[in-house]
Amino acid sequence: MIPGSESRCYNGPSPCIGDCTLACPFFMPTQQLMDGWLHPSRLPLGSGWSGTCCAEPDPYTPSETELRTFCNLGYAAGCPHLPQERSWDAVRFSVSRDRGSKLQLWFICEAGHRPAAHGQLEYDCELSRWTVPHTDSRVQKMAECYVQSYLSRRPSAAAVESSSNL
Repeated sequence: MIPGSESRCYNGPSPCIGDCTLACPFFMPTQQLMDGWLHPSRLPLGSGWSGTCCAEPDPYTPSETELRTFCNLGYAAGCPHLPQERSWDAVRFSVSRDRGSKLQLWFICEAGHRPAAHGQLEYDCELSRWTVPHTDSRVQKMAECYVQSYLSRRPSAAAVESSSNL
């Protein structure tokens, strides 16, 4: 850790470097973690997740500390498993439009604390499928987890549809 880089992150002090509210681009989430997170809806993927690290040639199961510090909440630059050559250090998502039956999401992939890639994804809620997916399987899996978390918290589709027509 770089001296003085410890910052107050989401669940307390953490050896994060930079913004601590992003998911690692090498994290492949597999199961939602329901316990142990303060305000889980504020997490980058909408809740805490367990999963695997794909930063090394052989997938690796991160410890609970690594899940909390790097995978779910950290700017990946501080992770000891991170490859030297990489396109991104972090990924973030947000819902840009919720029309009830369709969700549009923005994604931003960052490198060196700057946007390196961005775009829109689209999910059809009625068909339960992506009409505009991401081409990178890791980012797509994170988007799927983000949407799953989002949909579990949102009001009924009818309420969303009527409010979007205002």
